Amino acid sequence: MNSKKPEVLFVCVHNAGRSQMAAALLQHYAMGRVTVRSAGSAPADKVNPAAAEALAELGLDITAEVPSKLTTEDVEASDVVITMGCGDTCPVFPGKRYLDWELEDPAGQGVDAVRPIRDDIDRRVRTLLAELLDAPA
Repeated sequence: MNSKKPEVLFVCVHNAGRSQMAAALLQHYAMGRVTVRSAGSAPADKVNPAAAEALAELGLDITAEVPSKLTTEDVEASDVVITMGCGDTCPVFPGKRYLDWELEDPAGQGVDAVRPIRDDIDRRVRTLLAELLDAPA
């Protein structure tokens, strides 16, 4: 059996909203069974406050997270690379699974507008986790 944990990379331009929410949710549900990263091609200075507030309602705190720059190494180390519907392009490596989740951008929106985006990401993350953990090694 392959003991290597699956590795997932969430990518969006600013790495401040969608990718941060997705990473936090997957880390929460995976409970250490998946390695999770998030990054952006043009990282923001800080996490989107409305995204942080929406996750805080679920008991998750991303206020200490710092948006990070997407690197080729991030993509290379990942088994699944998920772009967040923001048109970001990632380096493509053979043998990786690439998904694009079409999600509304939470930038500049209040928490009321971000909640449905969070809930959409939450559903997708749960489905992804079930696929990753049920996949034969």
